[in-house]
Amino acid sequence: MPELIQTDADLLAETVTAVRDAGTVLRERFGDVVRHRTRAELMRALAVNDDAALEVLRPRLASLRPDAGFVEDELAGGALPPGEWWVLDPAEGNVNHLHALPEWAVTATLVRDNQPVLTAVHVPLTGETYTALAGGGAHLDGRPLRVSDTADLGLSLVATSQARPDEDEEVVRRVGSSITAMLLGALVVRTSVPATLHLLNVAAGRIDAFWQFAGARADLLPGALLVAEAGGRISDAEGRPWTTESASFLAAAPGVHGEAVTTLSR
Repeated sequence: MPELIQTDADLLAETVTAVRDAGTVLRERFGDVVRHRTRAELMRALAVNDDAALEVLRPRLASLRPDAGFVEDELAGGALPPGEWWVLDPAEGNVNHLHALPEWAVTATLVRDNQPVLTAVHVPLTGETYTALAGGGAHLDGRPLRVSDTADLGLSLVATSQARPDEDEEVVRRVGSSITAMLLGALVVRTSVPATLHLLNVAAGRIDAFWQFAGARADLLPGALLVAEAGGRISDAEGRPWTTESASFLAAAPGVHGEAVTTLSR
């Protein structure tokens, strides 16, 4: 029986190896656009990618934490039962992968009693690996990350993402009005999927704020921990404490967080 990892820092190092190896599998599958004529064909293609990465991730992570559960549905939300859970997105930005677009990644986050304690996000096409450990900071390939020091939303590059296909109409309309508000208030607005890659950029200080309405654990928890450990502020769009049960999400540099809340609340 393998020896159990004793510290979260050691566990994070092993998690990094797992997401990198899963990323290699997906990189080897990347190339031509995967054609589909129906929603069923698209869903099958997405599942094949997920399964290929999970064949690497699941046994590796299970061996590290045999008693931890797994959450593999990247669209699932809400609170988790007590204990430890691996929240995985084996192909974050999977639809981009199938369309031969470069914005996709592999993520693994350990949640303990509904608090993320570590995360590893690997971007196979750049070779970059982003990590965060609760209380231990956020890093890109070992280099510390820090959010931007921007203090004016009017000078800010901000971003948002579509939480899921076939979103509720009320949420879609709220997304649209929030983009309009940010187009009036910020310097530049980026709109694309997946959420995690925007949040990596917030943590790295490349963009100043990211928001999303609705959402799921798998696309927000990794970036939430990265941004928080890089000195950013995490809340819902109204400025209240964010949890996985919140209806909105905001991650921002401290200097623009208040303005972002005001803008999104209009």
